[in-house]
Amino acid sequence: MAAAVLPALLLSACGGGSPGQPVRSTKPPPKRTHVSVATPVRRPAPPVTPPPARIQSLPGVEGVIGATPSQLTREFGTPRLDVWEGDARKLQFSGSPCVLDVYLYPSAPGREPQATYVDARRPSDGKDVDRAACIAGLRKP
Repeated sequence: MAAAVLPALLLSACGGGSPGQPVRSTKPPPKRTHVSVATPVRRPAPPVTPPPARIQSLPGVEGVIGATPSQLTREFGTPRLDVWEGDARKLQFSGSPCVLDVYLYPSAPGREPQATYVDARRPSDGKDVDRAACIAGLRKP
């Protein structure tokens, strides 16, 4: 019985007055004033232009750096891998002497990617090898 009376007592304590009587506040309601607030203007962010690709400059890579994918395919044959990431592209050529990774980036938005960087390694253990020697070893006769 006490469990049934307890919720009723708690509810009546929250009412603040006798049943059927409105609860009145001693504080007057706040005055409303009209404030004109300007809506902030959001301007679109300027388009993000990626920085120009850094072009590798090493002896022996001159014939590869600056080449397009079709030029590289004519020079080395069909790439083993052709990977796109955004507007960047990686072509991988491999043979017994080495694995050659060629990284291509467009010189400007909407332009065809061109080789800007090459990396070379041994196929057996992945250790770096001379890039120029790798390029010479993979060129089609």
